[in-house]
Amino acid sequence: MKIISWNVNGIRAVHKKGLFVPFIEKYKPDILCLQETKAQQNQSEVDLPEYEEYWNSAEKKGYSGTAIFTKIKPLSITLGFPEKISKKFGLVADAYGDPRTEGRVTTLEFKDFYVVSVYTPNAKDDLSRIPLRHKHWDPAFLAYMQELEKNKPVIFCGDLNVAHTEDDLARPKENIGKKGFTNEEREGIQNIIDSGFVDTFRIFNKGNGHYTWWSHFANARARNIGWRIDYIFVSPKLAKKVKKAEILPAVMGSDHCPVLIEIN
Repeated sequence: MKIISWNVNGIRAVHKKGLFVPFIEKYKPDILCLQETKAQQNQSEVDLPEYEEYWNSAEKKGYSGTAIFTKIKPLSITLGFPEKISKKFGLVADAYGDPRTEGRVTTLEFKDFYVVSVYTPNAKDDLSRIPLRHKHWDPAFLAYMQELEKNKPVIFCGDLNVAHTEDDLARPKENIGKKGFTNEEREGIQNIIDSGFVDTFRIFNKGNGHYTWWSHFANARARNIGWRIDYIFVSPKLAKKVKKAEILPAVMGSDHCPVLIEIN
C-alpha cells in the first residue's frame, strides 16, 4: 500500500497549473492525504473516479483545510478533534481564528488501522500562536492519536510546521528560536516520538539535505535551502511493515513537496 501526504498550498492552484492529476497518475497512491486545500469540496474541479474523497474545509474561505482521497472505502470518518479532547486541552479561538473550525484534522478508520491528515497551526513570525500550539494543540493532537491507538494502529501525516532537529533544516543556527524551530514546537514533536510513534523517513534516511518546504525567496528550492516539516508517522506496531519512505522534491506545484511511504 502506498500512502502519500502533500501540503498542496491550494488544490485549485495546483490543478490549474495542470500538475495535480498527472502527479496522481504517476505515483498512484492508495491513500492521499492533503493539507492546506484552501477550498470547499464543491469548489474543487479535480475529478478522480478511482478515489473517494473526504474533506474537512475551514469555515474561513480559501484557508487551511485537510482532505483524504482513498481507493479503499473507510469504515468511519471523523472531522476535527472529538469534543472531549478539545475541551480537555482548552482548544479555543485565539487572535487568528479558531483551530476547531480551520479544517485541520481528517481521520479515516480502516479495517486494520487509522489514517489521519493533519495541518498543524503555524506559530506566526511574531510567535504569537506558540501558546496555542504548545499548551493546547500539540498536547491535544498527541492525546487524540493515543486515543485512536488504543483501538488500532495509526498512520498520521501532514504538515506539522516544525523542523524536529538541526538535520531537518538547511540553516539551523540562523533559525534557532524562530517560528518552526522554537524549543516549544520541537518539544511537541519530541513528545510524539517519546510516546512511541515512529518518524518513517528517519527509519531509512539519516542526516541533513532532505527537505519538504522551501521559501519562495532567493531561489531557495533550486539551492535546496529548505526545511523538513512534512512527516508520516506510524504506530510502533507498523514500523517494521514500512518498506520505503521518501521525499519527492521533483514534484512541483506547491512550496511543499509530497512525502511517501510504502507499507506492507
